[in-house]
Amino acid sequence: MIVTSTGIVNGIIQDKFGGRGTQFNENGIPTYSLPFKVENAPKKTQCFAIVLEDKDAYPVTGGFAWIHWLAANIARNEVKENESQSANDFVQGCNSWTSIQGNQQSKELSCFYGGMTPPDRAHVYELHVFALDKLLNLQKGFLLNELYREMTDHILDSYTLKGIYEKI
Repeated sequence: MIVTSTGIVNGIIQDKFGGRGTQFNENGIPTYSLPFKVENAPKKTQCFAIVLEDKDAYPVTGGFAWIHWLAANIARNEVKENESQSANDFVQGCNSWTSIQGNQQSKELSCFYGGMTPPDRAHVYELHVFALDKLLNLQKGFLLNELYREMTDHILDSYTLKGIYEKI
């Protein structure tokens, strides 16, 4: 399985998908979501799930990765730019903007893509895509641990796509 994104050019995430973009929610969080395409998924794939995380956030957050986007039950091979805001054919979980470090943004606003805003230096962002053999029993606003619990024994393949976003 291979995952690509037109939003990542030569390993660099394009400005519009983070803090140097032009689309933000009412709290100033970037919302213009990264596109991706999956090719050569296993034949028995029923759907995909994604986790977009920033492990370089450990020093800034005091010890945890920052979750920028969770989505599951994606039953197509491509998600286009900014579809986090408009798609209704997959379910999205809560990102880390609901945390204390994210100023406890509402769950309603956090159940979408919450883009990159590295405060200290360039960060490497990882888009983990999982090919699954069934649709997951998840509701809007699910948490990372719930996603992993539901995926247990149902991951057919996975792929991690990485990109760098420069400091704001």
